Amino acid sequence: MRLEHKTAVVTGGASGIGKAIAIAFAREGAHVVVADIVQEPLEGGDQTVPTIKAAGGSAEFLTCDVTKSADLDAAVAQAVAKSGRLDIMVNNAAGRSPFRMHETTEAEWDKVMAVNAKGVFLGCRAAVIQMLGQEIVNEARGRIVNISSQHGMVRSPSSFSYGVGKAAVVYMTRQIAGDYAADNIVCNAVAPGKVLTGRTEGATDPDILAYSHARTPWPRLGRPTDIANAAVFLASDDATFITGENLMVDGGWMAN
Repeated sequence: MRLEHKTAVVTGGASGIGKAIAIAFAREGAHVVVADIVQEPLEGGDQTVPTIKAAGGSAEFLTCDVTKSADLDAAVAQAVAKSGRLDIMVNNAAGRSPFRMHETTEAEWDKVMAVNAKGVFLGCRAAVIQMLGQEIVNEARGRIVNISSQHGMVRSPSSFSYGVGKAAVVYMTRQIAGDYAADNIVCNAVAPGKVLTGRTEGATDPDILAYSHARTPWPRLGRPTDIANAAVFLASDDATFITGENLMVDGGWMAN
């Protein structure tokens, strides 16, 4: 119960990695605000909040478009209404775009960057504004965990705007960590490698899977629970004297 009595917001918490993080947080004792534009998991299966409640956890759903500051402010406010504070903010929501630079239209660029960059900025800003007024508990006023990607560190093949957006997440994480360390606000990121969430579409394309296996030394590709485990650690009081880090959870991708 490493997150007992804590409140957390998880954007994109209805599906995939976000769903796994929300479930893991609740299992560790947190009350979780699952903030997403839909409740149905994109990969199919049970919804996040009923899954958490069936296991005895505490969670609620809030319709949230991360490109809108009012929606993120509302998500933070809903967490604060539960316990009087926001302990953890997870900026996980993301969009993809399977286009090289010359194929990327302005509209496509704006759509992806609105979620992957602006959405993380708005989530971090809403969290920091709330956390600045909170009491320090175990050295922290609050903890932010951003979900970046190995493709924020190296190129994202044929997905230009996605990679640029994730690189922005890595930068924002470091800047926020440095700017607000004196205020006892912790900000870290988790960078997943190739994670199989159960979605189909391009994610299970044989060529993409072959590329991912070739880049990943570990004998398997990632699971959403791998990322959730790392997020729990960074959100917990176990992660002391750690801020501004971009934790690679990639099966050795970046070491290869």
